[in-house]
Amino acid sequence: MQYGANRVKDINLSQVRKMFEQASPTAINLALGEPDFDTPKHIIDSLKDALDTKYTHYSQNKGEPELREAISKKLAKDNDINVSDDDIIVTVGASEALYTSIQALINPNDDVLIPDPGFLSYKECVTLSGANSIPVKSSAENGFKTTIEDVENSLTENTKAIIINSPCNPTGAVMDKENIKAISDLASDKEFIIFSDEIYEKIIYGKKHYSFQKYTDNAVTINGFSKSYAMTGLRIGYCASNHEIIDEILKVHQYNVACIDTPTQRACITALNSSQQCVTDMTNEFRKRRDLVVESLNNMGLDCIMPDGAFYVFFKHDTPEAFVKKAVKEDVILVPGAAFGSMGEKYIRLSYAQSYENLEEAMRRLEKIV
Repeated sequence: MQYGANRVKDINLSQVRKMFEQASPTAINLALGEPDFDTPKHIIDSLKDALDTKYTHYSQNKGEPELREAISKKLAKDNDINVSDDDIIVTVGASEALYTSIQALINPNDDVLIPDPGFLSYKECVTLSGANSIPVKSSAENGFKTTIEDVENSLTENTKAIIINSPCNPTGAVMDKENIKAISDLASDKEFIIFSDEIYEKIIYGKKHYSFQKYTDNAVTINGFSKSYAMTGLRIGYCASNHEIIDEILKVHQYNVACIDTPTQRACITALNSSQQCVTDMTNEFRKRRDLVVESLNNMGLDCIMPDGAFYVFFKHDTPEAFVKKAVKEDVILVPGAAFGSMGEKYIRLSYAQSYENLEEAMRRLEKIV
């Protein structure tokens, strides 16, 4: 008997999670994209207060009105995106926002453009919808930044949507305003949807973040609290778009998760409405870690592009699988770049979401095998 449905038979489990789960207790895990910082105290206190006051009942399907209002103000202030509270859905992390949006808007046999290299769940989410993944290949020569030319070269007659991630996992690349506007204009002209994954928006160094939805109504902005506020385990994100799109996404969200837990939503209201110094401090520390890792890898003779955002380094190696296996023996966990697409086959992803001291030790261990 075959237990799996046909739509899941070709789905691969996450290679990042696989590397994470095989790590020994003494290993320095540079595979998982999770900030090592504690969730800021004022956010935790808000969560505790919600529990103490028995704020534990259902919220609206779209999320708490006060939280959606705070998100709406944040989008207007930070992203120049003007949406009403009703055009926002609070989700189980950015992951659910992406999955639910694809299920609601994409038909079987549609073509969906995905970044290559790009986050590994994009392809699997598209496959689960019955659609086809079409890679948008970005080059190392351009710092792995997706350009309008890259997108135009990948368009098909059946293109329904594109998934874009800036700052990017796994490369740390940050797209410039000109290409974001040009791709937005193309989406309006060709009538396809942009799923804009902006989860690393606040973790950016010396660059400005731009949102596609500023330039086109054919966009779904996907974001969350996991990375910016070190709230990965609390699983809360959101999506925003025009009213027609949000109404379709709500149909899937409602019958999938109904609503998000209310105490965490109260904590997120506090996160958005309080001082953002905690985000600035964390980003400044990430910049120090990035500089340490890039300098160390380059000194080892490993070609490494300086990333402008997120907390990943994508460095080149002729035999990445062998290097990763040797690193495991030295108690350092990395991810082969092939997990992120064909353009990553000669690369390795390293997450520097670890303490400075752990990164120094990890660099010493990697130097042994170089």
